[in-house]
Amino acid sequence: MSDDAAVPAAGPSAAEPPGAPVALSVVIPAYNEERRLGPTLDAVTAYLDENEARFGAWEVVVADDGSTDGTGALVTARHDRRIRLVAADRNRGKGHALRLGVLATRGRRVLVTDADLATPIEELDRLDEAIGEGEAAAIGSRAVPGASIGSHQHRVRELLGRAGNLLIRRVAVPGIRDTQCGFKLFDGDSARSAFAASRLNGWGIDVEVLQHFHRAGRPVAEVPVRWSHRSGSKVGPLDYGRVLAELARLKARSARPADLLAGAAFLLMAVALYSGRFFDPAHRYLPDSMQDQNQWEWFFAVAADSVAHLHNPLFTDLQGFPDGVNLMANTVMLGLSAPFAPVTLAFGPAAALSLCMTLGLAATAAAWYWLIVKRVVRHRGAAFTGAALAAFAPPMVSHANAHPNFVILFVIPLIIDRVLRLCEGVRVRRDGIVLGLLTAYQVFLGEEPLLLASLGLVLFAAAYALVRRDVAKAAWRPLLRGLLIGAAVCLPLVAYPLYWQFAGAQSYGSVLHGDNAGNSPLALLAFAERSLFAGDAQRAGALSLNPTEQNAFYGWPLLLLALGIVVRLWEHALVKALAVTAAGAAVLSLGQKIRLPLTDWVYPGPWALLARLPLFESVIEGRVAMICAPALGMLLALALARLAKSRSLGTFYTGLLAVALALLPLVPAPLKAVDRVPVPEFIAAGLWKPYVHDGETLVPVPLPDPGAAEALHWQTAAHLGFKLPGGYFNGPWGPDRIGIYGASPRNTSDLLRDVRYTGVVPAIDGDRRAQARQDFAYWHAGVLVLAPQPNDGALRTAVTRLVGRPGKWTGGVWVWDLHERSLPARTEQTLAAPTTLP
Repeated sequence: MSDDAAVPAAGPSAAEPPGAPVALSVVIPAYNEERRLGPTLDAVTAYLDENEARFGAWEVVVADDGSTDGTGALVTARHDRRIRLVAADRNRGKGHALRLGVLATRGRRVLVTDADLATPIEELDRLDEAIGEGEAAAIGSRAVPGASIGSHQHRVRELLGRAGNLLIRRVAVPGIRDTQCGFKLFDGDSARSAFAASRLNGWGIDVEVLQHFHRAGRPVAEVPVRWSHRSGSKVGPLDYGRVLAELARLKARSARPADLLAGAAFLLMAVALYSGRFFDPAHRYLPDSMQDQNQWEWFFAVAADSVAHLHNPLFTDLQGFPDGVNLMANTVMLGLSAPFAPVTLAFGPAAALSLCMTLGLAATAAAWYWLIVKRVVRHRGAAFTGAALAAFAPPMVSHANAHPNFVILFVIPLIIDRVLRLCEGVRVRRDGIVLGLLTAYQVFLGEEPLLLASLGLVLFAAAYALVRRDVAKAAWRPLLRGLLIGAAVCLPLVAYPLYWQFAGAQSYGSVLHGDNAGNSPLALLAFAERSLFAGDAQRAGALSLNPTEQNAFYGWPLLLLALGIVVRLWEHALVKALAVTAAGAAVLSLGQKIRLPLTDWVYPGPWALLARLPLFESVIEGRVAMICAPALGMLLALALARLAKSRSLGTFYTGLLAVALALLPLVPAPLKAVDRVPVPEFIAAGLWKPYVHDGETLVPVPLPDPGAAEALHWQTAAHLGFKLPGGYFNGPWGPDRIGIYGASPRNTSDLLRDVRYTGVVPAIDGDRRAQARQDFAYWHAGVLVLAPQPNDGALRTAVTRLVGRPGKWTGGVWVWDLHERSLPARTEQTLAAPTTLP
């Protein structure tokens, strides 16, 4: 028997010969329903017999989904050819059974009802009235006014059902509140067409069929009905997950091929950018990240450790011991590092960070693509080009070395779309709630990108309001109401984490970057270091703070092209607003003082108005230029969409050539990657464990700081088995608790740091040794560890003099066990070990 084989039931002749059309077909899917099906058939046939004058000739088709009990025999025993059985050869799911049943019908209308008759057959009257008014389908609903529920399901199942219906409305059938009520009346031909086109075999077929009606433009009425929960439901806990999987299949099938191709292209672009590290993240390092890769891997490791051991995710003393680190005041990205905890625990923080940054960059591009298609242009090629510029612009590529919080921005386009929805004033409460949830999530991805996005939205809104006063007048009330609703939703979710960030342990006031962290005007015109065709590391380095802070570098060809686009399309309000947004962000990014190139003239910049405000005082103002990327991407998409409609081949090809010449210098080369320095055997093999007792720390020499944080990699390689003093993080310093990078300095940490950079060992007398003993005690030091590094000979000499005895070479490092009694300095020469580090 074939997979879709159906077995007809035998029985005596009825009023209609086989194959004759009937007015109404009733389809009942059944799986092991021997106990419940009999009363259901009695109720259905009795009602249809009594109302034959209204509903006409009828049939009942029982679709047996491979039952193993007497369900099939119960149907054939009826000996009524108006009651037919179609049976699958094995159990495949409700969707498969319904497809068999509906395709076997002959009715001008088709009613689908569950075997438990949770909705009484008498409710057919309501559906019949609705479909008689010109609808292609009328579906019973428990979620519209007028519906009544006699016996409720378990509370958990009700909540899961409501959440599922909300998700279904979002991804498949907007406007329908209850897709899963098993009582639906269809136009017969439309039903057979929809079920024939269906592919799902599970519970998701209801959604698939309604989606078919929605796309075909066939109206569906949602009708309130009576409903009562019946015991013996075949819906198990795992079925909710299966429905989600089927929804995902529906969503994937509904996507346009161009959209899928765009998503795949964005992913390939992200993998190509990270190709130097992506395929071997544990042994490859991005040198342009400086020490940030070590820091971010540590962030992912500590977040996973907090999840695994239910520790406070907002604080740790694994580095910066004994004071610790306020994780909320650092960019730990709990919104991703916590969900990625299983990946981190299974494959290590290097793999988790690499995967997260690659997927996050691709997701950011896809989100901009979605927003551009929805709000700017429908042309997929134009939208792809604009989104690629927004996500892979030079500032994004620069931050891709080290700053996932500035690379993983997929929530920002969603926030922008929700703000625009609020301006439409249609579903203000719902959109306000969603905006609040999205904003709360973005807080746990990165607060500075959220602040910059808000600044960009303010620039755009102000410009658009000036151009379209009528739109602004109609939009401000629903927008304000929605923002208040969003704040009411967001604040309770982030209140405690923000309190911890600004008032908790190791919180700080602000991180001051000086008054020269803005872009040079030349940085807007120059090409980035990572440009595949026009990169100049020396030129880019002279115009930026460091390789990860090349925050502009859009290049003069793109800026000329953007100017041409603005002039050509100036009549459009959107173009004017985007132009003001890009230009305003570029000017703000120049900082508090703007020096005219090739002159000594310095003028105050508009950023000076914001620089001392709370939150803004910690922003590196050069990063404001990142706002230009999506604005330029949308301008480019508008221009390409206009070009696509051009009837002049000369205009079309000239425009494409201009776009190509502007974008070619922005194509990034893969990020530089080098072999990673191996973790010393002393750490990797666990040789450190006898030296670090409970409550003690392992002290690298010199202490880890923002300039040398390889010890954080040691710590993650040791699965966070020991704690470290010092470190690379943002923390407070001094009585004013000003934010600094790294731990508060101490005399011994300063001394060792100076020796590392200069190679000069200062005079070490009794006072310095006494201070060192105090610092070791403050750090709870169990062992000092010196690995091979520049000026390691001078560092070894300095530590030997501070401790009063030589170190021991073991596991590829020098160690000083601080549990041993101090030895006279002269014994250093008797130690059987190399006099210089290998």
